[in-house]
Amino acid sequence: MDKPIIYQLLPRLWGNTCANPVKNGSLEENGTGKFADIDTASLEYFKWLGCSHIWYTGVIRHATTATTHGCVPSSSQFVKGRAGSPYAIVDYYDVNPYLATNPEHRMEEFDALVERTHKAGLKVLIDFVPNHVSRDYGKVCRTPGHPVLGENDDKRVHWRHENDFFYYPGETLKLPVAPAAGEEPYFENPAMATGNNCYSPAPGINDWYETVKINYCDTHSPTWDKMLDIVRFWASRGVDGFRCDMVELVPCDFFKWLIEKVKEDFPSVIFIAEVYQKDLYGKYIRYVGFDYLYDKSGLYDTLRTIVEKNVGDNGLPVELWQSAERITRNWQSLGDLQPYMLNFLENHDEQRFASDFFGRSARFSFAALYVSLFLNRAPFMLYMGEELGEKGMDEEGFSGKDGRTTIFDWWSVESLRKLNTVIHNGLYKDFDTVALSQAGLTPQETEVFCKYARALRFAGSDDAIRRGMVYDLCYCNAASPGFDKRRHFAFLRDFKDETLLFAVNFSSEPAAMELAIPPHAFEWLELPQTKILNPTTPIRINVPAFGGTMYRLSEPQKK
Repeated sequence: MDKPIIYQLLPRLWGNTCANPVKNGSLEENGTGKFADIDTASLEYFKWLGCSHIWYTGVIRHATTATTHGCVPSSSQFVKGRAGSPYAIVDYYDVNPYLATNPEHRMEEFDALVERTHKAGLKVLIDFVPNHVSRDYGKVCRTPGHPVLGENDDKRVHWRHENDFFYYPGETLKLPVAPAAGEEPYFENPAMATGNNCYSPAPGINDWYETVKINYCDTHSPTWDKMLDIVRFWASRGVDGFRCDMVELVPCDFFKWLIEKVKEDFPSVIFIAEVYQKDLYGKYIRYVGFDYLYDKSGLYDTLRTIVEKNVGDNGLPVELWQSAERITRNWQSLGDLQPYMLNFLENHDEQRFASDFFGRSARFSFAALYVSLFLNRAPFMLYMGEELGEKGMDEEGFSGKDGRTTIFDWWSVESLRKLNTVIHNGLYKDFDTVALSQAGLTPQETEVFCKYARALRFAGSDDAIRRGMVYDLCYCNAASPGFDKRRHFAFLRDFKDETLLFAVNFSSEPAAMELAIPPHAFEWLELPQTKILNPTTPIRINVPAFGGTMYRLSEPQKK
């Protein structure tokens, strides 16, 4: 199994060149990126970076308050932000008109994006949002020739096997947000249950009140067939895979059935599950049939805890440091599920590493990056702008200054504007720090970009990383000179004649380690022993603060 590397981007933000976006600004004030902005130059960059897949987030048509660029507005009483959430779908068979240069030809423009992506040697991922839709799904727009959820529901009952939604007969929806000045209150009667399993006609401010919950039942129902038709529709347009939103809120048997059905016609299509319960990982891989799972509750949370407790030491006494030993415990708990985990340091739901709420600087991210990217064959995901150390500290509007890049507001991200300048002037290919500086990158952005790009390119091309075995060296180095099991982590990657040693340092001080390779590693990996490389001769390796170092023990044979 090779190692997929996924680049996640929101087309709405990727190509937006507005230099001075306004807080809570409108589409007309702040602008938007377009499908056309993900051009050949951008795709060549993603390929150069080592990526295999692009996850185009927020493509399927969602609720928005915009009235131009082909948009039909939904009520601001439930739309979150002026742009709206990409996960409040209003039409499963359409793309957002605002992403098209010519909104009337938006599907043709999306098809052209898919074709460009494939021509660049990359695969296309989009979201499949199976658990909920916008409150006005099928009301503001609908694609002719396709069924609309809820149009044949019996709304006189709370639940029925054939119904697509849950109802509260005789009760009017009570939203937690008042209508805008001069706007008619949104009316929904009977009220419908809300997407986060809020079975009430009065969702609270912390509920997903912009959405309604889809009724799947525990056995096959007409809703299942409608959702299968949606996935087949996009697969038939060349989509190579689906990131499936909040799968734990949808019955496992539905997904097992769906995946089997889709792969009958599209065997190479992949399904990635957003899951958070580690005790269900095995079920989603072995029984349901997902290709990959978010490892948010595993490796991501482990690395985040280590970083948060160890960056600058935070003045904590030694006994409160979060030990790097947790990394070993995490992969051991996963066992043979490890290759099916999707590793990441950032995505649209999580706070940016460099934000004030997490690592505080992208310069502190390299140890975590080396573990997440190099430790195993699992896929890795990079979030747009992460390779420049985007901080996510803009105060965009609805999103607020929360350490995340907004998915709710019309906005333009400075680091993405800089990155596009670098891309479209071809300045990234030679790692020319002077040229990158002249393009507007700060010294820190230049440093972060060069380190991330080199690491990703290596991970995307080297067989020991893409296909090789892993050997954790921590258990046999607890007493080794210079190695601190609380702050350091070391492992081998091996494939055929190539063996690599990685050491990372979650400390604010540089480390000079003497790492032993035990006899078992030589036996298990079938490593040849030499005068220099043997169980009795330690490998001396220097690792910078918050950094990682790779040491070649043997080279792959040239073909």
